[in-house]
Formats: sequence, structure tokens, C-alpha cells
Amino acid sequence: MAKDADAENEEEPAGAGGRAYGDIRIGAVRGGAVGIGDHNYIVNVRAESSVARDPAYERLLEAVRQLGADLERLVESPEVSALADELSETEDEIRRTGAAAPGRLARLRAVLQDASASIGMLASGVALGQAVGVLLGG
Repeated sequence: MAKDADAENEEEPAGAGGRAYGDIRIGAVRGGAVGIGDHNYIVNVRAESSVARDPAYERLLEAVRQLGADLERLVESPEVSALADELSETEDEIRRTGAAAPGRLARLRAVLQDASASIGMLASGVALGQAVGVLLGG
């Protein structure tokens, strides 16, 4: 008995290996995550770098993270936003390279000063200022 053309093209349920739901092909994924199908839960976390860090940069990194967390509780302003951006970039640089370039530290000091009216009462802001001062020599 010949197959009916309509029966041949019927959609197959998910998981049946049919082509009715489309073809999915992934050649390669580097540095990311892929989820296929319904009800996926994907967490993509970049692994901490294994770069050895100077203890002074470890203290700086901790101060950057603490101030970043404290900034989330402040009223947003252009100065606070600029500081948050610089903190994020500084954290990324230290995690990738184990240090922060002198230019990065100088920019961080400048945005700390610009945001001093907003962060003046935060202990984490004082700690970060001290950590940057140590690394910049004053």
C-alpha cells in the first residue's frame, strides 16, 4: 500500500527525531552557552582567571567589589554611573591580567573624586581610595 503524501508530512511530536520543528545545527560555541527547546535554564558564568595576583591587587579587587555592591543602594547619578562602569572595567581587568594598569588606576581615582559627594559616607569608598593610593604611590 502506498503512503499517503499528507501522512508523510505530518508533524512528529518533540523528541521523535522528525524535521517538523526545524533543524538545529551548532557548529561550535566558545565562551558562551546554548539552550535549545522550551523551559531551559541556562547559567553562563565566566570562570575566575588563574592569573596570580599581587596581594595589593587582591585588596583592590575586594574593595572594587564591595563598593560596587554598595553603589547598587545609592540613588543613580551621572557620577555614580561613571564610577560603577569604571569599577566593572577595573574588576574585569584585574581578573583577566592579575593587575590594573596605571592609567586604569588614575581613571578610577578621578571618578572616585567626582563621585565623592555621593559615596563620602561609604566605608567601601574609603577602602577603595586607600587601595588605589597604595598602588599609585600616594
